[in-house]
Amino acid sequence: MKPMNSKRVETKDLKNRLSRNFFFAKDKKLRTLNPVKYFFVIGSSKFLLDNEPLEEILRERIQQYAREKKTIDFWIIKSPKFLNSLDLIDVKNKLTKDGLGKAELSAIVSLDEVFIKWMKLRLQNVAESNFMVFANDNDIESPLASENL
Repeated sequence: MKPMNSKRVETKDLKNRLSRNFFFAKDKKLRTLNPVKYFFVIGSSKFLLDNEPLEEILRERIQQYAREKKTIDFWIIKSPKFLNSLDLIDVKNKLTKDGLGKAELSAIVSLDEVFIKWMKLRLQNVAESNFMVFANDNDIESPLASENL
């Protein structure tokens, strides 16, 4: 016999799973119904992590989200795997043309298009693009994965 509050726990667990920072649905049915669009800026790790005040920018953004009681919807990814997608070949070619073909790259990825456009204006020396993740798309299985892991 299940405890009386088991339904409440299951509902709470589902709510937690859906509101996590990681919005990539592992359940393929859910991804089919709700494809997720990710926006990103990408540049050399050295530039983003050493030459720009990225920590300060993101700390302020986190404080803003806390004030608004908003879930964090952005991530920093070193050597992002999604860049290997055939859909992003133009971005990869642009980075190679800009001399970053062999450099270690880092990306700031978000579900918020306005935030990424603002980051592009703020950082300038980065490429900006986006991609969609669908359940039946094996090209990008894990949008927040790193080549280093």
